[in-house]
Amino acid sequence: MPAERTNPTPRVMGRLRLVSQGLLGGGFPTVPEAVRWMTCMQAQDLGSALWAVGQRVPGTTASDVRAALDAGTVVRSWPMRGTLHLLAPEDLRWILKITSDRLMNSLAGRHRELNITSHDISHCRDIAFKTAEVLKAGGAQGASREQLFQAFEDAGQITKAQRGIHLLGSLCQLAWLVQGPMAGTNGKVGVQQLFVPFEEWIPDSRELGRAEGIAELLLRYVRSHGPATIKDFAWWSQIPLTEARAALYEVQDRLVELEFGGSSYWLSPETAAMLDDGVPGSRSLLALPGFDEFLLGYQDRSLVLAPEHAELVVPGKNGVFKRIMVSGGEVVGTWARTVNGKTIGVTPEPFAGVLGTAAERSFHAQGRAYLKFMAG
Repeated sequence: MPAERTNPTPRVMGRLRLVSQGLLGGGFPTVPEAVRWMTCMQAQDLGSALWAVGQRVPGTTASDVRAALDAGTVVRSWPMRGTLHLLAPEDLRWILKITSDRLMNSLAGRHRELNITSHDISHCRDIAFKTAEVLKAGGAQGASREQLFQAFEDAGQITKAQRGIHLLGSLCQLAWLVQGPMAGTNGKVGVQQLFVPFEEWIPDSRELGRAEGIAELLLRYVRSHGPATIKDFAWWSQIPLTEARAALYEVQDRLVELEFGGSSYWLSPETAAMLDDGVPGSRSLLALPGFDEFLLGYQDRSLVLAPEHAELVVPGKNGVFKRIMVSGGEVVGTWARTVNGKTIGVTPEPFAGVLGTAAERSFHAQGRAYLKFMAG
């Protein structure tokens, strides 16, 4: 039933999202717990993804997140929207069963252009498995993209003109391969991950039917991203709206509906209770990475980012999100990492041109935390 509460302001709605996402109120005790709670965290830019986790797990460093990837307690794959995300290993297979068919169907035309058939994909699976077995015998933890492409070429599978990327992506969408440990030993951000057979890297997977899985995905999305609309979820997951609405019918008794701006927003009862007790963070300022779920995890971002400032976050609408400053639940600017010789720093870029004294202090405290995290 709709909650009988006074409609909050957009900034309060933004702070409720910060709470849901673990960005206010102490966060999570470990990296795997944060990623599991978020379900899927945007991660095409690895450095941004590391800091997104770091903001939700106090006291950690970038090395801790990379260690979770190396240990397989967190995986990085393409569970939805054809985009890399971080997620719990046991969740990847059942999510792919829900999302991959639609993505593969959308790529069918491109596959025809590249002369990729189902036989080619099965052939590349066999090549990849054999390559991984040979490399494993030599002590390697997996195969790099370059090693797989060379093996494909040696077997007559052309990899130029993006054909190799699509073949490799198909193997991951079909849960035959998955990205495993980081390549190399230098631990630098941006180092590639090795590819390993899915069953070897993720021996234990949950099994959920489609309807059950969509209902769980929706429930977890709302708990970790709410307040959010059903259209936000359908965009985020790329699940058809009809199925999303059917899933909402199944789980709405475990959620709270909040009317705002003429739309129904859904959130967890625990988060909704803060509307009675007081939503924290009115004076908070966070330096979040580009592509953070706080902004990217919704179809409609105008709740926390004024439309007139949207192009300052995504210049030219090129799909590349700049780092954002969030004050009291609202995106108030961007920020940049600066390098001057051997000195690395951070610089605020507020939409209003300047930050207040208290906000300036908060930003620089966030900047120090970011630099410490990335150096660790």
